[in-house]
Amino acid sequence: MKSKVLTGLLTGLVVSIGTSAIFSQPSHAGNNSFFCAVLNRQPVTLARTPRGNVPVVRWVSNNYFPPPWTAEKRCQEVAKRFQRNYDNGTLKYINTGRLNGESVVCAAINKDDACTNRTLLFTLKRGSDADATLQRLMDRRGLASGYILSETGSGSVDVDRYLDDVPVEDNVSPISP
Repeated sequence: MKSKVLTGLLTGLVVSIGTSAIFSQPSHAGNNSFFCAVLNRQPVTLARTPRGNVPVVRWVSNNYFPPPWTAEKRCQEVAKRFQRNYDNGTLKYINTGRLNGESVVCAAINKDDACTNRTLLFTLKRGSDADATLQRLMDRRGLASGYILSETGSGSVDVDRYLDDVPVEDNVSPISP
């Protein structure tokens, strides 16, 4: 009798712990992921969101950076950097700034955060106006809706707002790494 009671208690405890472990796991449903694809014959860094694929950066320059940094290679590397910063919780804003004497675009927690090596998304051409380049690279439909902020003199994009409101693209062809 004691054995049956003990077995019942242990079974209940195991079921309870197992159920608790299942429910306490973080949910990844609805999380965004970043990847590189071709859209209208142009490499584009996209965010896969619950709504669909949102274009983030359109890679328009294919010949400025030396090999192997083609537009496709930059797109793939930048998608990884977006994902790393997103996973780390540092991709609340996309800011422009200077790092090591170069104009850069970086992830940030606040719209006035300085760029660092850890938050760097990509480097711009020498002599580039970072704000103007960010506006040109980001999806124009999002920009037309006012998602670029220039209140402090530097460009800043609210990532959640951008990903929630910019129209999705369904006709994309992922680029293999």
